[in-house]
Amino acid sequence: MSMTHKTMEDFARSCGVSRPTLSKFFDDPTSVKPATRKRIEDALRSSDYQPNLFARNLNRKRTRSIGIVVPTVTDPFYSEMVSRIELRLRDEGYWPVVISSHGSTELEIEATRTILSLKVSGALIAPLGKRSDQRTLEKLTQTIPIVYFDTFLEGDTPFVGNNNAKSVATIVDYLCRSGDAPVYFDIPHVNHNSAERLSSYVASMQRQGFEPIVFGNTDDYTWEFERIGYEQTEKLLDNGGLPGKTILCANDRLAFGVMAAAFSKGLKVGRKPACDLRIAAHDDHPLSRYTCPALTTMAQDFAAMAGRSVETLLALLDEDAAAVTPKVSLDATLVMRQSA
Repeated sequence: MSMTHKTMEDFARSCGVSRPTLSKFFDDPTSVKPATRKRIEDALRSSDYQPNLFARNLNRKRTRSIGIVVPTVTDPFYSEMVSRIELRLRDEGYWPVVISSHGSTELEIEATRTILSLKVSGALIAPLGKRSDQRTLEKLTQTIPIVYFDTFLEGDTPFVGNNNAKSVATIVDYLCRSGDAPVYFDIPHVNHNSAERLSSYVASMQRQGFEPIVFGNTDDYTWEFERIGYEQTEKLLDNGGLPGKTILCANDRLAFGVMAAAFSKGLKVGRKPACDLRIAAHDDHPLSRYTCPALTTMAQDFAAMAGRSVETLLALLDEDAAAVTPKVSLDATLVMRQSA
C-alpha cells in the first residue's frame, strides 16, 4: 500500500533527508550522493507523493520553464514546430509553456507579459512580424534570453529560419526547366518571409531571362491563406483566367485554395500534357503530400529549425556567446510531386 504525503517536508522526513537535499534531487537527481538518490527513489516507489513543480518554479528567481509564442497553433506548420520544440526542451529538462497570439497584436503583447509573469528562463518566439509591437518585444529581449524562429524583427536578437532566397530560386529554376515559366501568386506580407520570397522570385526570373509576373491581393492583412487563394483564383477564372499555366504560390496554404478553386471550375492540375495547370509552392506543409494531386513544394527543415532554435537558446542561457550564431539560414529541399 502506498504511503500518503501532503507536503515536501513530510516526504523529506519519511526519506530521512533534509528538504533542501530533496529539492536538489528534484532539480537534478545526479546532484545528490548515489546512496541518497537511491533512498529517495525507493521512497518515491512506495509513496503517492508528487512534487508541485509549478509552485516550486514560481518560488524561484528563474524557472526551468521556456516560453513558446507562435502566431497560431491551428496552422500545422506551427503545430509541427511547437511539437518538435516541446519534445526537445523536455529532453533538456525544461518545461515548455506554449501561447498563441492568434494573429493579434494585442494578444502577442499579452503573451509576452504572461511569459514574464511565469518567470520563464527564456523564450522561443515566432513573431507576427508586420503587426508585432516592436517596443514590447525589444523590452522582453532585455529581460530574458530570446530566440526568434521562422521570422524575425529588426535588431540583434538571434534568429533561426529558412533561406528563402535560395529555396525560391531553386523552385523557379526547376519550374522553368520543366515547363512554362511560373507566375507568382503573392500573399499579404505579414512578415519577412513574404517579402523575401517575392524578391527572390523576381530576381530568379530575371536571371533566367523571363519577365516576372506577380498577382494576388496583398493589401488585406490576413492569415487565412487558403480562403484568399480560393476566392482570388475563383474570381480570376470567372474573369478571363489566370495569368499563366504554371502558378508558384507564396506558400502551401495559398496553393491549397488555388487547387480547390481550379477543381471547382473543372480544371486539371498536374504535370502531364493533358493538365490545364501546374501548381507549386513553398514550405512542405504537413498536409501537402495529401492534396490531390500531391503538391510540389520546397520542404523546410522542421527538425533542424526546431533543434537549432533550442540549441541557440540553451547557449544563451549558459552564457556561451561563442556557441551563438546571430542568424541561422537553413536550406530547404525541392520535393517534386504530381502537381508540377
